[in-house]
Amino acid sequence: MVDVKKFSDTDLYGLFEVEISATEQEIRKAYRKKALQCHPDKNPDNPKAAELFQELSKALEILIDVSARAAYDKVLNAKKAAKLRTKQLDSKRQKLKADLEERERLAREAGTTGGYKKASSKTPEELFQEEFDRLRKEGSKLIQEEQELMRKQLQEELRLIQTAAAPTWDPSQHRVKIRWKADKNDPANGGYTEDILRKFLTKYGDLNALVMSPRKTGSALVEFKSKDAAEMAVKYEQGRLDNPCTLEWIGEAPAATKSKAGSRSGGGGTITDRDYESLVLHQLRQAEQRKRLIEQMMKEDAEDGEEAK
Repeated sequence: MVDVKKFSDTDLYGLFEVEISATEQEIRKAYRKKALQCHPDKNPDNPKAAELFQELSKALEILIDVSARAAYDKVLNAKKAAKLRTKQLDSKRQKLKADLEERERLAREAGTTGGYKKASSKTPEELFQEEFDRLRKEGSKLIQEEQELMRKQLQEELRLIQTAAAPTWDPSQHRVKIRWKADKNDPANGGYTEDILRKFLTKYGDLNALVMSPRKTGSALVEFKSKDAAEMAVKYEQGRLDNPCTLEWIGEAPAATKSKAGSRSGGGGTITDRDYESLVLHQLRQAEQRKRLIEQMMKEDAEDGEEAK
């Protein structure tokens, strides 16, 4: 449970680096700046980050609640006044002052009217305690909204960082050709079909298109959605044990990147719906890609035929 004394003994305005006269908007702005710096998601190695983040949120809750802020200001002003008076007293008078304050406290606790305290006899600390307890019971919708706003801001920052760090990948510029042994008149095409190839290849990640050569046995083209999937397939896939296949880049291989832990099992599997067009547009795009692949394959087959003459 959060200790009210911790907040009554803390300069909350100094915590947010604002003046005591700061507006609610200025306090919110200062809170966001501080809270973002110590947010647990940004400081996973700091065990105290979560505690500090909660303290900042509680401090904000106090300062944006009119009644709680007024009670806190009274505590703050009383402490400042007491500190100033203490500096002006010598050691003997300080002892007398301490004794007097203790007698006053005991008198207040005993009560002076009908066995209970008048509201006017409550100290600033007591009034602040009441407001603090009220906030704790009611909860704060405003704080929840601030934290949700901050969560979205952190997600956006992370997305921008990932986008900036991600290498440029254009699948249409890095297609992969697949070859295997198959006689020209072999109806089984060496034991390979589109379904069989798709089964081999999709374990690395999603495919944009897969096209079997319409004119030449033992040949196909594939386009992967992600760079990791394409690189792993080229490096590791061997196809059927009784008739291995080879995968090679069409043109230059993509620029080398550091491999990511766990990428072999996923490839493009974590892509969300927002990353792509609607289903209809996506299907149209795949059809167009398939058409281009077939045209390219037919062109390559024709060139291979000319070279063989």
